[in-house]
Amino acid sequence: MNENYKVQVQDLVDNLKAIFTHAGLGGEAGEYKLLTQSFLYKFLNDKFLYEAKAVDATNTYDCMISMSEKDYNNRVLRIIGPATAHMKPDQFIETLHRRQNEKSFYETFEQTLNQIAIDNNAIFSVHTAGDTAIRLFDEHLITDNIADVSKRNEVATAIIKSLAKVKFDEAIFAQGFDFFSTLFEYMIKDYNKDGGGKYAEYYTPHSVAKIIADILVGFDEPSNVRIYDPSAGSGTLLMNLASRIGTDKTMVYSQDISQKSSNLLRLNLILNGLQHSIQNIVQGNTILTNRHPEKMDYIVSNPPFKLDFSEWRDQVENLPNAKERFFAGVPKIPAKSKDKMAIYELFVQHIIYSLKDDGKAAVVLPTGFITAQSGIDKKIRQYLVDNQMLAGVISMPSNIFATTGTNVSILFIDKSNKGEVVLIDASNLGTKVKEGKNQKTVLSSDEEQQIVTTFINKETVEDLSVVVSYDEIKEKNYSLSAGQYFDIKIDYVDITPAEFEAKMKAFQSKLADLFKQSHELEQEIEKQMKGIRYE
Repeated sequence: MNENYKVQVQDLVDNLKAIFTHAGLGGEAGEYKLLTQSFLYKFLNDKFLYEAKAVDATNTYDCMISMSEKDYNNRVLRIIGPATAHMKPDQFIETLHRRQNEKSFYETFEQTLNQIAIDNNAIFSVHTAGDTAIRLFDEHLITDNIADVSKRNEVATAIIKSLAKVKFDEAIFAQGFDFFSTLFEYMIKDYNKDGGGKYAEYYTPHSVAKIIADILVGFDEPSNVRIYDPSAGSGTLLMNLASRIGTDKTMVYSQDISQKSSNLLRLNLILNGLQHSIQNIVQGNTILTNRHPEKMDYIVSNPPFKLDFSEWRDQVENLPNAKERFFAGVPKIPAKSKDKMAIYELFVQHIIYSLKDDGKAAVVLPTGFITAQSGIDKKIRQYLVDNQMLAGVISMPSNIFATTGTNVSILFIDKSNKGEVVLIDASNLGTKVKEGKNQKTVLSSDEEQQIVTTFINKETVEDLSVVVSYDEIKEKNYSLSAGQYFDIKIDYVDITPAEFEAKMKAFQSKLADLFKQSHELEQEIEKQMKGIRYE
């Protein structure tokens, strides 16, 4: 059944894209905006109809459009409450479908979406760091994206026809179908491939997100907790963690500098029944303007690794709480390649600062972080070990992210862990596959489970994991690389005296040959040097 729904969503996306391509928007930002907002309208419409029938089976479309405003408010809106965005009968897709032949239908379409946004502004708006509300739908969605006036009615009518043709029934909502993963993986990757923007930067592989969520929660049964991502992107890490805990047991908090990613996250929250957390989505610079000063129970993050923040780097040092929040320091501006500044060092310090005294966090970091023997990386590791707030590290296989060649590790922080630490080297797991022009490593479900079980149970597995004390980590100069703690194995092979003599003669012969080549090379270099003349 899930596969049928997946095809249904993909077919709707294809139909909408065909409409926008015909209007001359193929692969452009306008197409992306029209598509995502049209799909959101469709989802909210069908979700509302589902919730209305759930509270009263007689609340069919025909019944609701015949109700008085007072009856509708009392019998439908009041009972549905915040379960989904509120809509009025004249805003339903079926109602607009019946009006599609009006002379200026595109204006009716725009006004409908605009009014839905206004009616639901209090719950469904994303806020910027400056407290400006970013509404559900653009005020002039068609007008702003379809420059040719003669095509506006045609586009609006085609959208409504496509939306009316598809029915997301009760079963798709009852079983909790993952709309966003289907939409995101099918649509956003397509835009990225066709040059519609760098959407892939917002995508964290499902295997990484699942491993993080399962390990963070472990055997706990948390309730009424705050989960937070200071560089949320589209919210893959947050959604997996919220799903693992229970969407009714958690409040989601996020911040991201990108308006596009904040809108994607709002869409993700809506499609996953977490609209009660939309008010906590902030679009803005987390490092300079932290809009979530409250301490968090769980934090997850895949922060940017390399980003030029030289323009505002000095402002970080002058923030009121900079010394406490960025205890290990602010990265220096490199003499070359400013776009390779280690901005992740700011995020991991911010995460430690933002955790409750018994809070837990998981951060995706470049693997170099776990072994660096100087600088801010080393200071952060030393702080975590000396203050006994480390759960462990997992070094992931190369190319676990198809869009980057950077090797990554996952740092797990647990402020309450005063015992042993788990270090896992999963670099040899997974299967290499081609994804477009890129090579990607894919973990099987069994491999994912092996990593999770090993970590949670603090198991020592040969060539995979070690369990160490804080003192042992100090003895290794604060290295968090599992490989440095593995026992060295030496295989002994019995050989006869004659075999030993033969091997030694072979080694001596090879060594003599190498010495001869070295001597010849020295003579050649000396000869070349004598031939150099000043011009």
